[in-house]
Amino acid sequence: MRKWRVLAIHAHPDDVEFQCAGTLALLAAAGHQITIATMTPGDCGSREVGPEEIAEVRRGEARRAAEMIGADYMCLEFRDLSIVVDNDAKRRVTEAIRRTRPDLVLTAPPVDYMDDHEATSHLVRDACFNASCPNYATRQWDPAPQTERIPALIYVDPVEGTDYWGQPVVPQFYIDISSVFEIKRRMLACHDSQRAWLRAQHGVDEYLDSQQRWSRRRGQEVGVEYAEAFRQHLGHPYPTANPLAELLPEHVLTASPPAREGRAERP
Repeated sequence: MRKWRVLAIHAHPDDVEFQCAGTLALLAAAGHQITIATMTPGDCGSREVGPEEIAEVRRGEARRAAEMIGADYMCLEFRDLSIVVDNDAKRRVTEAIRRTRPDLVLTAPPVDYMDDHEATSHLVRDACFNASCPNYATRQWDPAPQTERIPALIYVDPVEGTDYWGQPVVPQFYIDISSVFEIKRRMLACHDSQRAWLRAQHGVDEYLDSQQRWSRRRGQEVGVEYAEAFRQHLGHPYPTANPLAELLPEHVLTASPPAREGRAERP
């Protein structure tokens, strides 16, 4: 099997670790090339220090988490709570796609609890399309050439798996991450500054436990210990074959709603 280039790009440091680090660990173990990217460096994630200082801390935490699975890390240097869909942002994200040249992109879901996540999803979707257009200029320093094709695009879970109205977002498929859950947990544990921020800002001090609860809940839906859930962008002209079914055939599970209490079937 050829080695794939995989880009996981989400809004903030630790988003990837919550939502798809187990899948990335499995892909890395299979020899595929992984890049983890964040739109921002998490510059609003502190009540004690200024944006530049906390941004430097969180870039380092994100890099250490990526290194645990041999992945590269990059930050696109947008600012927290300020990711907007405009032409400059489209060019910057398109340049990131052209530089990493992924075969598969994992990104934020179109509907989630905050706008940074949703804007990221929109920008990444557009960038996957735009990157292959020769006449689309990113206007960035030393721009990369256009890509050969549109990569497969897969969305991670929204936070708590619901839409704006608290209604469940039904996954298209799951990845059994039971064998690598401890790696996923250690990757999230790298983000110690975010744990401190959530404790101070939201009164929440269950950072690692919440990751475990959600992974276990998704696993219960398909009869395994821990799982991550996904939906694939299937609209024209994006690839419609599920690359994770090819790359991780022993770990991909699907379940229709009536069958969720039993073990899911592998596609």
